[in-house]
Amino acid sequence: MPLKRGKVHKDKTYRWNRENYSRNRRFIDIWSFVLTLLTKLWLEGKSWSYRGGMTDAKRSERRKQQAVWIRDTFLDLGPTFIKVGQLFSTRADLFPSEYVDELVKLQDRVPAFSYEQTAAIIKQDVGKPVAKLFHSFDPIPLAAASLGQVHKAQLPNGEEVVVKVQRPGLVQLFKIDLAILKGIARYFQHHPDWGKGRDWMGIYEECCRILWEEIDYFNEGRNADKFRRNFRNYDWVKVPRVYWRYTTARVLTLEYVPGIKISNYEALEAAGLDRSLLADLGAKAYLHQLLNDGFFHADPHPGNIAVSPEGALIFYDFGMMGQIKSNVREQLMEMLFGIAQKDGDRVVTSLIELGALAPVGDMSPVRRSVQYMLDYFMDKPFEEQSINEISDDLYEIAYGQPFRFPATFTFVMRAFSTLEGVGKGLDPEFNFMKVAQPFALQVMTNGNTPNNSDNLINELGRQAVQVSTTALGLPRRIEDTIDKLERGDLRVRVRSIESDRVLRRLSSLQLGTNYTLLLSAFILSSTILFVNGQVVLAAVVALMAAVAAFALIRLLRRLDRFDRML
Repeated sequence: MPLKRGKVHKDKTYRWNRENYSRNRRFIDIWSFVLTLLTKLWLEGKSWSYRGGMTDAKRSERRKQQAVWIRDTFLDLGPTFIKVGQLFSTRADLFPSEYVDELVKLQDRVPAFSYEQTAAIIKQDVGKPVAKLFHSFDPIPLAAASLGQVHKAQLPNGEEVVVKVQRPGLVQLFKIDLAILKGIARYFQHHPDWGKGRDWMGIYEECCRILWEEIDYFNEGRNADKFRRNFRNYDWVKVPRVYWRYTTARVLTLEYVPGIKISNYEALEAAGLDRSLLADLGAKAYLHQLLNDGFFHADPHPGNIAVSPEGALIFYDFGMMGQIKSNVREQLMEMLFGIAQKDGDRVVTSLIELGALAPVGDMSPVRRSVQYMLDYFMDKPFEEQSINEISDDLYEIAYGQPFRFPATFTFVMRAFSTLEGVGKGLDPEFNFMKVAQPFALQVMTNGNTPNNSDNLINELGRQAVQVSTTALGLPRRIEDTIDKLERGDLRVRVRSIESDRVLRRLSSLQLGTNYTLLLSAFILSSTILFVNGQVVLAAVVALMAAVAAFALIRLLRRLDRFDRML
């Protein structure tokens, strides 16, 4: 753990901070939040709910206020929602940027549970009381989070360790909350607006998997051991050793490896450590995890990274890890080549193969978005690009498009952005992309020496193989196309935006003419009736005229909106 002991928050009592939970109480609390959120979202699109009318600035400000309310409510609802909120903070492809920006600030700092509860869990799981297991055990935790808390202790042989103990009743709480969230996900999946183009049940299953893995301390111990083995030949990275004799599903005992928190710049300066070097080491360590090992720390925020007095990086907390499968590497290389060549079609194809993009009938808007991004970013040299800017624009393009980024991809992008922020804090001149350049070249050249001639030969060879593969598969593709044509399954879709606009204008003009005639007839009839003393009938006809006028105004506004979209 870092040298500075974390604050243990005791200033607020949460209703969920207990061992036993009421299913009915949780159902009411969670659904009350969801229904309130749905009401807020409904009001967000209603112009009459804004004082002085709706504008983009007012709508954005309301979203920011809603985001703060969502963040605070997640904290009040407890561990399940704190972790879900942190996962959602990586999904800018699914949620508005105002929500994502606020959920990033969701602090996993909650009141500690008592030492008596800690001792009871250790005795129940390990099989012996604390006094017999440890020579000493600090009853005050070093830090407390929503899923558990960490105590410093000393083994009988004198070795210092940290003992991570899971929060009491957490498994029961997860079971209750996740069952309720399944019903909520099902509701959103079938919603006519919010369910369109969104795999809410898939997102729910993904969250369940990540949450259950994170509270399995056996799994975290295995992750720590694997991470430690991957860096065994690098003396500038330290990973705490796991003491399996004192570890269970709810108790994790690790080697005590103190260090200076990587964001504690004054302490780093006082220790005489090179901040610029530390920034480069942090980026290199993560790139090594991602590109060499395929096994990476999915949450490298400053609280999980410290620095030893010798200048080595110390990693903590291995509950949330990401893994890149071997078959993904080829598609990643395809995407890298496509980006380097500004080939939008090639990038889109690789994204579909990676599962990050759902194919739809008309992919032209997606290809245009990707091509725009390539044309905009590739005007800059590789080393001058910013991870934050790239990820923000990528998610902005993805929002509302059929992009479905896997959790691994979003974890990578969040980790890159976090490390870039940490690096710039250590060294204002730090550039993550500059450090990443040789690693990217190594991947793009299949690990060979990155010289121009080799690159050209490798690429020509790859393209030759691709052309031959396409040629061999061409007869089958032609046969399949003919079969579809014979069955009547082949559809040819031709779209002209200008023709669409003209046809829509003609249709709307005809409908508007009808509304105008109705409105004129109603006004004339109402006037005649009023002059002849038929006040009640005149009022009824005037009301019908108002309805026709309202329909005409709506038609004109809709036509204007369609024109802007085109």
